[in-house]
Amino acid sequence: MKKIVRIALVLLIVMAGTLHSQNISKATYCREKPMTPKEGQAMLKQRLLETTTREQWIEYTRHIRACMLKGADLEPLPRRIPLNVISRNLREHDGYTVENIAFETVPGYFAGCNLYRPTEIKVSTPVVLCPNGHWGDTRFNAQVQTRCAMLARMGVMAMSIGNFGWGTSPDQVVKRIHVKPLALTMQTWNNMRALDFLLSLERADPRYVGVTGASGGGTQTLLLTALDERVTVSVPVAMVSAGTFGGCLCESSKPIHRSDNHNTNNAEITAMAAPRPLLLISDGGDWTATTPDLEYLFMQKIYALFQAEDKVENAHFPKEGHDYGPNKRKAMYRFMAKHMNLDINRIQNDQGQIDESMVVIEDIPTLQVFNDSNPFPPNVCQNLEDIEAALASLKK
Repeated sequence: MKKIVRIALVLLIVMAGTLHSQNISKATYCREKPMTPKEGQAMLKQRLLETTTREQWIEYTRHIRACMLKGADLEPLPRRIPLNVISRNLREHDGYTVENIAFETVPGYFAGCNLYRPTEIKVSTPVVLCPNGHWGDTRFNAQVQTRCAMLARMGVMAMSIGNFGWGTSPDQVVKRIHVKPLALTMQTWNNMRALDFLLSLERADPRYVGVTGASGGGTQTLLLTALDERVTVSVPVAMVSAGTFGGCLCESSKPIHRSDNHNTNNAEITAMAAPRPLLLISDGGDWTATTPDLEYLFMQKIYALFQAEDKVENAHFPKEGHDYGPNKRKAMYRFMAKHMNLDINRIQNDQGQIDESMVVIEDIPTLQVFNDSNPFPPNVCQNLEDIEAALASLKK
């Protein structure tokens, strides 16, 4: 009996090894099984061997995009309903305004956001979406407020959007449902609808549509860029890796990376931005430590297929850690200014240095859309099942 068990174990190991060598895994969820940097490197090397022309890359990414949408339960895409925008508490600061916004992405679910606009809006104004990671109260975080306000001062209509089901604040009726697989689907859809909203604003310029976020917000950035071609400039921060997929259910709880029909990683998905401007921001304190020598080199070779090597850059901070800190933000400001026709002088001091000191950090009650004085609409979803049913109703 023991001999039979040992033989069975050996067969299982051999089968697992065979699946691995074929670079296809029956395990479709990547959260618990990241690859090593060496495995990720081998995967990117193989992709380059199989992709030597622009046409081959376009065909490959067309297939990957279809598999990702299916894996995210977004195939077909839900029907776009009226956003039924709610706007509250407009206030003005030095060079920018802030407005609390919510819009209905599926019947009864309202995405909470904060919209930052320049006090002087040009005839054609770029827009930037700022999805957020898993720090504190996400869009209320001081670094989120800072980057949105600074972008607005440069001439952008920038919007931070809260994570699906993350907060405990009155902005959400159904609280702490973020750690459910539905989060991946809803966040991707919410971000698509956020672009709908931003591009509906008066004077919004569809030629300049940016997205940037860090950590889990970096995952949202690279996914949205890959799946929505309206994005023209992408800056994922402290996230892009050939081996790491993200540790939250909102990043890797559905088969967007692996299925019986595809096997990809976040480096390949990020490269789907080509030939649109892309800045990888990385650091030495997390899994992006390999970016300059691995993921960035891969991006350069993909961009070379489009003769667009000048459109991809890497800002690496070897002594920094996993955040969207001041140096990372400054690199983003410069890249956005370069590729979105912005005036970086508006955020510099007399010495020519980027100066964030003029930003007003507001408290959470000020930033909330919904509270005791401003209740939810009567049709708001009351639980996770309501949201799932509302989403399903848009796919019939």
